[in-house]
Amino acid sequence: MNISQQIIASAQKTIAIEQEAIAHLHALIDEEFAQAVEVIYNSVGRVIITGIGKSAIIAQKIVATLNSTGTPAIFMHAADAIHGDLGTIQRDDVVICISKSGNTPEIKVLVPLIKKTNNPLIAITSNRDSFLGTQADFVLHAQVEVEACPNNLAPTTSTTAQLVIGDAVAVALLDLKGFSDKDFAKYHPGGALGKKLYLRVSDLTQIHEKPSVTPEASIKEVIVEISAKRLGVTAVIENKKIIGIITDGDLRRMLSNNDTFEGLTARDIMSASPKTIENDAMAVKAKRILEENGISQLLATDQNTYSGVVHIHDLIKEGII
Repeated sequence: MNISQQIIASAQKTIAIEQEAIAHLHALIDEEFAQAVEVIYNSVGRVIITGIGKSAIIAQKIVATLNSTGTPAIFMHAADAIHGDLGTIQRDDVVICISKSGNTPEIKVLVPLIKKTNNPLIAITSNRDSFLGTQADFVLHAQVEVEACPNNLAPTTSTTAQLVIGDAVAVALLDLKGFSDKDFAKYHPGGALGKKLYLRVSDLTQIHEKPSVTPEASIKEVIVEISAKRLGVTAVIENKKIIGIITDGDLRRMLSNNDTFEGLTARDIMSASPKTIENDAMAVKAKRILEENGISQLLATDQNTYSGVVHIHDLIKEGII
């Protein structure tokens, strides 16, 4: 076996081990899991998630997932908690403690302190019979038989299982809250993801001028308008309504099909009944229309009145494409 084959075999084995462990978790989701999620759902406080070592890193990721899906959460490192950070826990908070073994020294010190606060304690552990497992009010069983590490030492499968259980909790809460894409957008205003959820056509059209000509405009007037507005397109407007569109591609075709454009007007070369989109539509809808029709520009309307142009470059710039 050469080095390339060895790498591939190792990676595939790791994935197979973790895949089997995740599949096993399906059978471990029980009534106790439901009760734990219900406690969080009914709480008026926050979710405090704690752990040590690699479990602490998983705790931080779960905190981020909960916060982004409408459940306020805070990370508290188990080692720091027993040196002053225990004050993070307030009266109405729910505490989730993550530990594979459930028997680490820090956990054994921390758990009795949490119990004294009378806050609900939820364990995510591979060992129900551990100190953490027996002391917790609820156990979310993240059992794994073996780590993907060849020495069965490095946290690999176990942290993956913890992460999956955390995701299961977050999504269950999301479902209970009826958390919608509009709610999601409130927590993700930045980046391409946020823009896909909140950016509207009107946000794009307002950054440009509105190129337009009348049906009787000369070809020279059309060329000047398209060049001046720098969008490669102009709407053809009659009685305040869109009756056509002319793109720079239409101009090139006109020049290739005619020896002269003397006497030609916008009406003669326009494409009638062009694709349009409402100003309050989401930008991702504009993206879909552009892609489905193989076009680069889309005319926007506001109550059937021409309001501007959406250009594919705008969507690329905003990260929508």
